[in-house]
Amino acid sequence: MSKLIRQLLPFASLLLILVVLAVLRPHEFLAMDNFLNVFRRSSVNAIMAVGMTTIIISGGIDLSVGSMLALSGMFGAWLMTKIGGDNLTVSSMLIGTLGGIAMGTVCGLLNGLLITQMNLQPFIVTLGTMSAFRGISYVMNDGQPYNVPAYTYLGNGQLAAMPVSILIAAVIVVLAILLLRYTPLGRYTYAIGSNREAAFHAGVNVKRNLTWIYTLGGLLVGIASTIATSRTVSAQPTAGIALELDIIAAVVIGGASLNGGRGTIVGTIIGTLLISFLRNGCTLLGYSTNVQLIIIGIIIIVAVAVDQLARGQAK
Repeated sequence: MSKLIRQLLPFASLLLILVVLAVLRPHEFLAMDNFLNVFRRSSVNAIMAVGMTTIIISGGIDLSVGSMLALSGMFGAWLMTKIGGDNLTVSSMLIGTLGGIAMGTVCGLLNGLLITQMNLQPFIVTLGTMSAFRGISYVMNDGQPYNVPAYTYLGNGQLAAMPVSILIAAVIVVLAILLLRYTPLGRYTYAIGSNREAAFHAGVNVKRNLTWIYTLGGLLVGIASTIATSRTVSAQPTAGIALELDIIAAVVIGGASLNGGRGTIVGTIIGTLLISFLRNGCTLLGYSTNVQLIIIGIIIIVAVAVDQLARGQAK
């Protein structure tokens, strides 16, 4: 399979889904409100998938992002209610927002330090923190959500006639593309994922850069958590359950290799939209959530098989 076909495959798959849904459900699917809802819902996943892309390119993985989303959201909403009480003020919402982002950043830093300083496998570390973060989310308020009815702007507000959440996601995507292409951290990310030993001997501080990569991933999950909390005007300890499946699937479908060293932000965004439209289409066609999980699981297997096929032909 040529490199060009491999790069075009996510675009072609997305286009195929759009055409099929436009034919099967033209009135519902082609409505502007439907597209805006899909893009708005995709913004949280897209932001988290950007962080996951850098982690997977570096040869790692983060299974804790769903639990991290819940913990960051709960911490941010807890801060808001502690400071603002029942009547949230602008300052309490601002502090809560920064607190949620900070919690995500700390969680990412913890993952990075455990992986690099204790030489543990990312799969094992993030499997453990996935459970720990979720547990803390439940303990924080005895399994109950924090309601923040006035906190609506980031998830439901508009700026210049565009949803704020989509604008935030777009800015992050552009910054991530620039980071991977034009900064030392971006070059080191690909180098570490392609051959960690060679990168080390070339003078790359592998541990420090990996710590930064996981911290960046946590920061983006923290930002995504504030949008998710604002969209539902509440922080739920159950938020983000199984979300890591969608996030990893989006990155892999977008062309990144689970073996590291390859992947792009643009491909990841295509993968994110593909999954979002697939879920939207299943809902419009009356398929249950369980059927959606089966379809996404099959797509992940196909995407990984294509990656392995391409690698086999490249040898």
